[in-house]
Amino acid sequence: MAGTVLSERDGAIAIVTLNRPDKLNALNAELLAELEATFVALAADPSVACAILTGAGEKAFAAGADIAAMAGMTTEEARAFSETGHRVCSRIERAPFPVVGAVNGFALGGGCEIALACDFLYASDKAKLGQPEVNLGVIPGFGGTQRLARRVGIGRARELCYTADLVGADEAKRIGLVNAVVPAAELMVEVKKVATKIASKGRVAVAQAKRVLFGGADIPVDVANALETQAFAHLFGTEDQKEGMKAFLEKRAAAFQGK
Repeated sequence: MAGTVLSERDGAIAIVTLNRPDKLNALNAELLAELEATFVALAADPSVACAILTGAGEKAFAAGADIAAMAGMTTEEARAFSETGHRVCSRIERAPFPVVGAVNGFALGGGCEIALACDFLYASDKAKLGQPEVNLGVIPGFGGTQRLARRVGIGRARELCYTADLVGADEAKRIGLVNAVVPAAELMVEVKKVATKIASKGRVAVAQAKRVLFGGADIPVDVANALETQAFAHLFGTEDQKEGMKAFLEKRAAAFQGK
């Protein structure tokens, strides 16, 4: 029997799929536990250069948390559920490789929050995204208020969280929530293309770029620039730097080893 999260490999690319299509990939405790375990395992595998995160079926990336499971939660149970969601999103966000989200349909509530933990998103032209939690008398609990504001700006995030409005793919691209909109039938082809491009680069350099971009986002620019300088210097002690510059000077493609 297939689990609630599927993981497969295409060379250096890991493809992770939320797998409850009959429930629109709603996030229950089992799925969250499997998703966390999947990213823990991938983070420990140095052969992974990039990951793609998507949802099974044609309708949803993840249509939110499982409301039936949430409805009777106590305050203490809700806190534990939120803490789990935050931990899972942090695993995705802090993975030592880029994670590209392929939003193939609805990404609502917790599903939007999982998507926001990805480095960037490509969306199907059928996708709809949003944080509609106030319709249920609650707010986003997996980091949506914070990551959404950082992605689209505080004013737009306030509007989306207060109104519970959903945005279609084109509007999501216009406001910077997704990077590209692709016809549904071509979504995974296009996302695999960008993941393959990322995987062809210097793996250690890409990992350092992710670390510096993430770590420098909310600190003073002079501190962030010092972080960049440290990473830049560190890379000159790697085999990939030597190979990359030698290949450039020899006018050939680099053969990076991720070292």
